[in-house]
Amino acid sequence: MKTSGNTILMTGGGSGIGEALAHRFHDRGDTVIIVGRRQDALDRAAAGRELIHTAILDVEDVAAVAAFAKQVVTDFPSLNVLFNNAGIMKFEDLTTARDLTDAEATLSINILGPIRLTNALIDHLTRQPDAAIVTVTSGLAHVPLIAAPTYSASKAAIHSYTVSLRTQLGGQVEVIELVPPGVRTDLTPGQANRPGYMPLDAFADAVAAQFAQQPTPREILVDEVQFLRQAEREGRFDETLKTLTERAAAQRAAGDHQ
Repeated sequence: MKTSGNTILMTGGGSGIGEALAHRFHDRGDTVIIVGRRQDALDRAAAGRELIHTAILDVEDVAAVAAFAKQVVTDFPSLNVLFNNAGIMKFEDLTTARDLTDAEATLSINILGPIRLTNALIDHLTRQPDAAIVTVTSGLAHVPLIAAPTYSASKAAIHSYTVSLRTQLGGQVEVIELVPPGVRTDLTPGQANRPGYMPLDAFADAVAAQFAQQPTPREILVDEVQFLRQAEREGRFDETLKTLTERAAAQRAAGDHQ
């Protein structure tokens, strides 16, 4: 991925990781189109930054994704990077029958959203020089957070999908996977101030430094996520699952009582 001069489409760009990275890409000279479902959030994220543009998109809407893809390549013919960042996370109790609305929305946004948008833009991207697709997964793709089972499963699915996408597109489009740890954002209630989570600015700075490397690593891994990413490889999966479960519960409890 070029270190400047890209035209980047960033889903979920109105807040959290998407907003923070959009700002860093903008500041290094990239044009960024941030998309999301709330215009007010997008406007705040773009304020004062002439190279950031906004557009409304609901990745759950199949027809809207197709129409958006046609329009965005018309408006930004130099678009060469798709950054699949939008996602939601819900806590779930699997021990009794429940309403599956949250689980189904998680699958639709976190799995089908990136697949739909990638599919809608793939013919354009394969014709672009220096094209790249970035998928945002999670350390929880490798060791699940049992309190968020559908989220963890969705990120494992996109990790697998990314491997296949990279292999099929070898030599045509660069495919990069960004694997965050727990980061202080509004992804879940109280997470923005939760003890033990990585500060957003520190995370975005570390990620931007890796995107500045040449060649760009095919996996963007900050130090804080290696505990999860390497657990199975290092033969400590069960131990890490237990530690993660206990630590996450304690962090949520501590945050809730602040």
